[in-house]
Amino acid sequence: MRIEEIVKEKKVDWKKIIPTAVLLCAMFFLGRTIAAVVAQVQASEAWNSQILTSENWGLGFGEEGAQPTGNASGQELAQYNAYFVGDAEQKVIYLTFDCGYENGNTEPILDALKKHNAPATFFVVGHYLESAPDLVKRMVEEGHTVGNHTYHHPDMSKISDKAAFQEEMDSVKNKFTEITGMDMTMYYRPPQGKYSTTNLQMAKDLGYSTFFWSLAYVDWNVDNQPSHEEALDKLCKRIHPGAIVLLHNTSRTNGEIMDELLTKWEEMGYTFGCLEDVMQ
Repeated sequence: MRIEEIVKEKKVDWKKIIPTAVLLCAMFFLGRTIAAVVAQVQASEAWNSQILTSENWGLGFGEEGAQPTGNASGQELAQYNAYFVGDAEQKVIYLTFDCGYENGNTEPILDALKKHNAPATFFVVGHYLESAPDLVKRMVEEGHTVGNHTYHHPDMSKISDKAAFQEEMDSVKNKFTEITGMDMTMYYRPPQGKYSTTNLQMAKDLGYSTFFWSLAYVDWNVDNQPSHEEALDKLCKRIHPGAIVLLHNTSRTNGEIMDELLTKWEEMGYTFGCLEDVMQ
C-alpha cells in the first residue's frame, strides 16, 4: 500500500501534527540552550567564589622586582572598590602602616617620613585613637592619611550583619572626627587581611575603598623582631613598581631602619605616592 493511501485511510491530520512537532523541537533546543547558560553561570559563580571568597589575603611572588599576584586579581577586586597594587609601569611606592597600639615606635617612623617627604596611610583601630590621640593629630598635621582598621580588630569575614559591620566602622570614623575635627578619609583595611565578598560589598556600600597590600614581611611579632639586615634585605628585594607596602607601627625594627629603608628605595629610583592615585 502506498503512503498516500495509508495517510488517506488513517486520516492523518497533518495540520495538527506539524505544529506539534515544531513545538516539541523548539522546546528541545530551548531546553538545551537554557541548560548551557545555567552551566556557564554556575561555572562563573564558582570561579568568582574561588577567587573572591577566600578569607585570608595572600600573595604569590615571582621574579625579583616584579609585582606579585594576589588570591584575587585587581580586576576582580575593582568591582568592590578594592585594591592591592598600583601601576606596574610606575616606580611609585605607597606606604601604609597598621596601628593596633602605641609602643614608642611611631614617632621615629613619622620622623623618617617627614625627612623624606614621604606620605603614608595609617590604618588605626579604636584603641589607638583612644590611647594616642596626639600622634593621630600629628599624622594629619604632617600630611598623612588616617584610614579605618575597625574599632575592635575582629575577623570581619565572620560578620554578615550590616549593622554590626557598620558599627565597627562608624566607631572609628566618629572617634577620629572627635579628635581631629576632620572627616576621616574613607579607606578601609580588613584586620589580618581576612575578608569576604559580603563585607567588601558592605564597605563599598558605606563609601569605603578597601586596601590590601602587595608587600609585607613578618614585623608584627614584637617579641621576635627581625634584624636590620634581614628586614632591609626582604623589603628591598621584593619591592616593585606600584607596591602597596604594609608595615606595622609596633615594630621596633621598622622604627630603627625607616630612614635607611626610604633612602635605599630612593636610590633604587622609587618615589612615594598617595593611595588616592591607585584608584585612578
